[in-house]
Amino acid sequence: MNILNKSRLHVVCALLLGYCAIGNTQELQQPLVTLPPELARVLADYEKAWVAEDEKALAALFAADGFVLSSGQPPVRGRKQIEQHYEDSGGPLALRALDFAIEGSVGFIIGGYTQHRGDPDIGKFTLTLRKNSDGHWLIKSDMDNGN
Repeated sequence: MNILNKSRLHVVCALLLGYCAIGNTQELQQPLVTLPPELARVLADYEKAWVAEDEKALAALFAADGFVLSSGQPPVRGRKQIEQHYEDSGGPLALRALDFAIEGSVGFIIGGYTQHRGDPDIGKFTLTLRKNSDGHWLIKSDMDNGN
């Protein structure tokens, strides 16, 4: 096989692999669930604070003793440390729920995230939640990682 044919073969293979990767990403996209309003508010407030690059607002979404559990980093605990952790963070973000449950004053949301609504997920997350004494849901832990 001459070099020109090998180059064409490589291009065709690369295109096919790219097409298969896109197809697999779309096939793996899990359906979303509709959250009850009090949990949907948690995701909406998180998105809003992240997009605004507002680390104070992000930290306020957490329980006083909440955790951020980011991939490849030690746990971050407490609002002050969470605020510091989120300094210089933010940008486009779209969260979607894949599953959730509530039992009394605890709950969780499992979801996916991307930069723009409708795009394939680029990562996934779990939020464990705790309802405070005034009935407001706060994040006890936020664990996320990329796909």
